[in-house]
Amino acid sequence: MGENMAQSGRISVERRGAVLLIGLDRPEKRNGLTPEMFVALNDAYTLLEDDGALLVGILHAHGDHFTGGIDLPRFAAAMAEGSDLPHAPDKVDAFALRGRPRTKPVIAAVKGICFTAGIELMLAADIVVAGSDCRFAQIEPKRGIMATGGATFRFVERAGWGNAMRWLLTGGEFGAEEARRIGFVQEIVAPAEVLDRAQAIAAEITDKAPLAVRATRSSALTYATRGQDAAIAEFGVIQKGLAASADAREGVLSFVEKRPPRFTGQ
Repeated sequence: MGENMAQSGRISVERRGAVLLIGLDRPEKRNGLTPEMFVALNDAYTLLEDDGALLVGILHAHGDHFTGGIDLPRFAAAMAEGSDLPHAPDKVDAFALRGRPRTKPVIAAVKGICFTAGIELMLAADIVVAGSDCRFAQIEPKRGIMATGGATFRFVERAGWGNAMRWLLTGGEFGAEEARRIGFVQEIVAPAEVLDRAQAIAAEITDKAPLAVRATRSSALTYATRGQDAAIAEFGVIQKGLAASADAREGVLSFVEKRPPRFTGQ
C-alpha cells in the first residue's frame, strides 16, 4: 500500500454471488477510520442497496483487528464545528443515522480490537459474529468527546440502562462473552473463522425470498423505532403485497411439489 493509501485507507468491495463483502482495509493502522474511508463505506452500503443482484452485505476487516476507531486527529477540526462523520443525503449511511435508509441485511464480522466507531458500525448492522479474541471499548470520554455514531442510544436499546452506563461512562474494555451477554454479539467463533461464519449466515438468508426478508427486517425496524402499534398497523398492507408476489406463489408451489423453492425477488 502506498503512502497516500496508508494515510487515507480504503474500503474493499468484493461480490460473492448475492453477497457483498465490505472490508475495512488499513491494517497497518489497526484499521483506524479516516474521513475518506467513511465516504467509501457509505458508497459501498449504497451499492448494496441499489444493486438488485445483491441481497446481503458483510462488513469485515483486513488484518488482525476490526478497527481501533476513528483516526482522531483527522476529525478534530470537523468535531469543533459540530460535525464529524461524513455523510451525504443521497447515500446510505453505514451508521444508519441519516441519509437514505438501508433495507437489506448486513452482518458484521468482527475480531481483535473493536473500539469506538467500530462498535457503532457493528451495532448498526443486523447480526454480529465476533472472534473470541475481541476487545470492545467505547472510549470517547477518555478523549474528552462523546460518541456520535449511535452508541448513546443503541447501547441502551440492546443492553439496558445499567449495562449501557457501565461501559459508556467508564470507557472500560470488555470481551466477546460480555458482548454476547448484553446482546451486542449473536455468535462467537475462533478469530480465523469469523468471516466464514458470517458468510454461512448470509447464505441462510440469501436462499429465502428476498422481498419477504426485506419486509421482515422493515417490520422489526418499525417496531424498534416507532413502536408496536405502528408495526401492527402495517401488517395487512405488507402481507397483501407479499402474497401477490411471484415468490409467494413459488413458496406455495415448492411446498406442494416437495422441492426447494427457486425465488427470484419478484
